[in-house]
Formats: sequence, C-alpha cells, structure tokens
Amino acid sequence: MAEELARDPDVGFTLTTVAPENGVPEQAAALSHRIAKTLAALGPPGWTKVEASFAMTAAAEVSMVVFHDEQERFARVFPSPDLLGLLREHRHLSASMGDGPWWRYLVTLTNVGRMEVDFDYGDDPFPDDQLFPPTVYRTDIEIYPRDRLPVWLAAYVGHGDRQTRSPRAAAEQARADAAEGRQAVGSAPDVEFPALDLLARRWALIAAAFVAVGSKWGPRVTPAFHVFEGSGFSGATLCLLPGGRAVLSGGVWDAPELDAVYNRDAPMPQLYLGAPEWVADPVINRRATNGLLTFCYWWEGGRWYRGASPGADALAPAVPGMWDTRTVVEVLTGLLGEEAAEVRRRAVAGLVEAAERAAIAREAFTRVFPADTYDVDSAWFQLNLAGLTGTQTAGLAKE
Repeated sequence: MAEELARDPDVGFTLTTVAPENGVPEQAAALSHRIAKTLAALGPPGWTKVEASFAMTAAAEVSMVVFHDEQERFARVFPSPDLLGLLREHRHLSASMGDGPWWRYLVTLTNVGRMEVDFDYGDDPFPDDQLFPPTVYRTDIEIYPRDRLPVWLAAYVGHGDRQTRSPRAAAEQARADAAEGRQAVGSAPDVEFPALDLLARRWALIAAAFVAVGSKWGPRVTPAFHVFEGSGFSGATLCLLPGGRAVLSGGVWDAPELDAVYNRDAPMPQLYLGAPEWVADPVINRRATNGLLTFCYWWEGGRWYRGASPGADALAPAVPGMWDTRTVVEVLTGLLGEEAAEVRRRAVAGLVEAAERAAIAREAFTRVFPADTYDVDSAWFQLNLAGLTGTQTAGLAKE
C-alpha cells in the first residue's frame, strides 16, 4: 500500500492558513502533494500512518518523522534531501501567504492517502526540542521581515535581559529611586490582593485540592515558592521571605503592554519602580529571564506595593482564585463536580475556614476529598509544606 501511495497518493488537505491571490494556494497545495509522495516513499513495509514535524528557518532545521503500523509499532526515519528541499521551497512560498513564512510544518499522513497539514506560525511556544537559539530567528527575520511576531517569540529574541534584576542592580536601583523620590504604589489588604497570610493559605489549599484530583495544572507549593501555572501559559509565583515580606510576580500571556514593547518599540514598563533591594532575581518569577514578566508586587509592613504593574483586576489569568473565601469555596466545589454528594459540598466552607486559620485536620480534608477516591497523601504534603496542618503556624513571620 505504501508503494502505491508513493506513486500516486490520493491526498486530501486540511490546511490551517488562508493564502492570498495569484495562484499561491494552488502552488502550495501542489508542493504539499509532492511532500506527501516523497514522505510516503520513506516508510517501512506495512506502515499505516506517519507523523512528522519539520522546524525550519533560513539558518537551521530539525525534523522528526515517525511511522506507525497496525501493531502500534513505530520507527523513526530521517528525511531525504529531496523531502527537505520541497519543504524549504514550500516555506519560501509561504512567505507570500501571510506575515512571513511558517516556522514549523506539521503533517499526518495515512497509507490510504489522507493528509492533514498544520502550518505553525508560533501562536504557542515551540517544543524545547524544536526551539532554536535566538540568533537563528534573528537571521530568519532579516531574510523574511515580519510586521509582528508572537509576543513570546518577540520576547525570546529581543528581551535583552531588560527584566532581570540582580541583587547588585536591585540595590543600585533602590538607592537611585530613593535619591530621586520615586515611590511605589501602595495599597492596603483587599484593595489589590488579600493580606499575605490569607493569600498564601488560600493558595496552598487550592494547590492541595488540585493535587488531590490529579490535575497537572493549577497552583502548587514548593519549599521555596507558591507556584501557579495556568493552562493558558499565564502564571505566577509567591515567594515568602523572613520578616513578614513576600514577592508576588508573574506574567499574563500575550499581554498588550509586552506586545507594544517588542513589536512597536514601546518602553519596557518599570515593574520595579520604588522596589526595595530585596526584590531581586532569586525571588522573582522566572518569566523575567525570558522577558515575559508583566507584574511584580511585594508585601512589606502589612501593605502590597507595585511599580508600573497593572492593577490586580487585570491579573486574574495568572494567579489562583484566592481573592476571598467565597471564591475559594467556588473553586473547590467546582473541582468536586456536579455528581459530588451534597454532604461533601457542604463541607467545603468549613475546610476553607480551617485553611484560613492554618489549622486543617486531616478529617476535614477527607470529608471533602475522600482518600479512596483522591490522592490525599500528595495533597496533604502540599498542606504540610505550607504549614496548614493541625495546629502548626503558617510559617509567615509576625508583623
């Protein structure tokens, strides 16, 4: 069957881009047809499906081609020079179909000639094994200029460490701010975010609940940070420090202010304006290292402070729902689902109240998340790290 396909496959296309005029769509379709024939010819006897991805720029290429058979066995093969040549030709042609050529060509082909193709223009970050160094993309952009890059890619190639803040730089900037009278914006608890102790405890309880239900997304507690990574690439970290201090920082995916910075040469927001010297790289969310930080708040003396960060109401995608007791109850109830017994749903409010006092008994947790259904041991570890179990204190320094 593979040999027949290699001679004349009956290929149907599912393309994700819309091409402009002057016959370019027909040329692109014809090239994809030839790519299919050439790809099929590489298959071992008995193959039923091939999945391939080709990441390409003018300066670098990487490929993954995997054939499958009816016994669910697979074999990886290397693309032929002819196949790579066709792909380069297609990529060059695609430059006239939009704002620059595709970055990745993803194809699935069956032995009966059905083909699906996706042209990846970088709407989402590329897999690590198909991400080239920044200089590779800069070279490609010089050859194929673009009006706009996806924010994550624009930051990757152009952040220039403008968001990093070493301890030495933090101290120098703090002294300069003080000398010039530059001050951060301060707010009392519940104006921007809840008070630190309640925020951290609610965050930890939500983390434990997400771990209990086996979710790979949502908040977590680590020995160094409270962490949140949403399914839409936004996220944040809360770093608790001695002396009743903390740093809450992170990024909202595809934030318009970063789009302005990287695609329209707007100035970088002064996220650390007025920040004390202890707001430095080791306690700031890792997004700062790749230029995707969009907010940085710090807690000191019973108040939240921020520089040129957006207000908290714009940051909901990047933080867990720890705004108030009612929101936490709604989050946990939602995790239980509609089929949960009413007695378990009624127990949620008591569990949240216990978390806010940093005094969760195991029975209170299993009343909501029974051990025979949920991963209570892993969830309990989260609560333990946060100091919320039994009569332990929450681990936050007294004001």
